Amino acid sequence: MTTPTSGSIEAVAQPAFGAKRAVAVLAGVLLVSLGAQAAVPIPGNPVPITLQVPAVLIVGGLLGPALGSATLVLYLLMGAAGLPVFAPTGTLVGFARLIGPTGGYLLAYPVAAGLVGQITAGGRSWARLWIGLLAGLVVIHAGGVAQLAALGGDLSIALRFGSLPFLLGDCLKVLLAGLVIRRLGTKARAAL
Repeated sequence: MTTPTSGSIEAVAQPAFGAKRAVAVLAGVLLVSLGAQAAVPIPGNPVPITLQVPAVLIVGGLLGPALGSATLVLYLLMGAAGLPVFAPTGTLVGFARLIGPTGGYLLAYPVAAGLVGQITAGGRSWARLWIGLLAGLVVIHAGGVAQLAALGGDLSIALRFGSLPFLLGDCLKVLLAGLVIRRLGTKARAAL
């Protein structure tokens, strides 16, 4: 009797394979949701400091491009439905959060997770890991700044409020995410 490989039809059809992936997705949603709850408002700025960025990067790095993106799409659907997974700041809730000042960051999460997962696949090279994480961070910042600029009509103000105050902290968050992915990445992907 042969053992199914991870990409084969037989492996996908096995209940244990699907259950592991479902648990991984739910764990990823929980991680990003908990990161959102660690929110620190910045006076005069609609964008709070949260731990969502490293959580998104970790999800992408550990689950890979397809499962990482799917995890963040589920996260957005849960938030849009009104579940308390987004940061507990501001007055917008549910779907309104996605079209509000922080919506650009949120909508960029699936793309960022997928990009991180794609670039860091294999997890052997430090250079690929850092390039992937920085690419994910750029996607998140670009999404956030683009929506702020669209809502406010001024790109320079959007950069001043939506990116510049977060650069140093986000570099530290990238370092944290990189260490977690480097430590757990091979085991996590092998388990899926």
